[in-house]
Amino acid sequence: MKEIAIVYVLYGSREAAERAATAMVEGRYAACANVQSPCLSLYRWKGEAERSEETPVIFKTSLARQGALMAEIAAAHDYELPAISSWTAATTDDYAEWVEAETAAA
Repeated sequence: MKEIAIVYVLYGSREAAERAATAMVEGRYAACANVQSPCLSLYRWKGEAERSEETPVIFKTSLARQGALMAEIAAAHDYELPAISSWTAATTDDYAEWVEAETAAA
C-alpha cells in the first residue's frame, strides 16, 4: 500500500467546479477530479447564518503535489475564503504510481 493526497473543495456552481477540475487535471496538479452532486451547506459567515447549494470536488494527487494543488485552487477560487481540506489516503501501489505519474511535472 502507498499513500496519495485527497483534496476536497466546495464550489458555488457546477460550472465553476467543472472548470476547476479540468484546469487542475490539465495542469497536472491532480491526476483525477470527481465532481460530485450538489449538496446543502449550512454555515455562519460574517455573523449571519447561511444556507447555500454547493458542488463538492474530490481531487486525487500525489503527496509531492498536494501543497501546489491546494495553492493553485486557492488562487483561482472565486470565494473570499474557499473551503479547501486535504488528507492522505492509503491505496494500491498501482493506483498510487498512476497518480504520481499523472502529476509529475511535465
